[in-house]
Amino acid sequence: MRLIDENGEQVGIVPTREALQMSIEKNLDLVEIAPGAKPPVCRLMDYGKFRYEQSKRDKEARKKQRVITVKEVKMRPNIEQHDFLVKAKNAERFLLDGDKVKVTIMFRGREISHPQLGHKLCVRLAEQLASIATVEREPKLEGRNMTMVLNPRPDVVKASEAAKGAEPAKAGSAKAAPAAPGTDTAQGN
Repeated sequence: MRLIDENGEQVGIVPTREALQMSIEKNLDLVEIAPGAKPPVCRLMDYGKFRYEQSKRDKEARKKQRVITVKEVKMRPNIEQHDFLVKAKNAERFLLDGDKVKVTIMFRGREISHPQLGHKLCVRLAEQLASIATVEREPKLEGRNMTMVLNPRPDVVKASEAAKGAEPAKAGSAKAAPAAPGTDTAQGN
């Protein structure tokens, strides 16, 4: 087998018994790295330490990973202006949190005969959120629902996360509010 020592340097081609003897002498493990190679490649290492460091690297990678969820905003084609603004504000909040937004326009009864109203509503919402979102999937009629998916823009999400990171520092520097008059404080009353 081809042997690599604990420092990553090649020892050369060594018989299996000799490699095992070297691992016992150095109090290390003999780990087969490439069993399919001719001859197989083995390495001297502390396998427990290697697994521990590997798990630390995996945890660190998971910490930096961002899970994107899909939030849904449902509307009807004959929605009033104020209700539309509330839905748009919710969608904006979801997008700033880094989540995708699925916009669903629900048609009931005879409303299905006017899908252009739902399309116009989707376009209106996309235009209102154009500064923070891009349209991932155009409005499409599926049965009695029209759906559209909005994706947050990466630069807006980063700016939003940076702003969130600065907020706790501001909250910690706030002074304590003075006690209300007539309340008992620890002054020996």
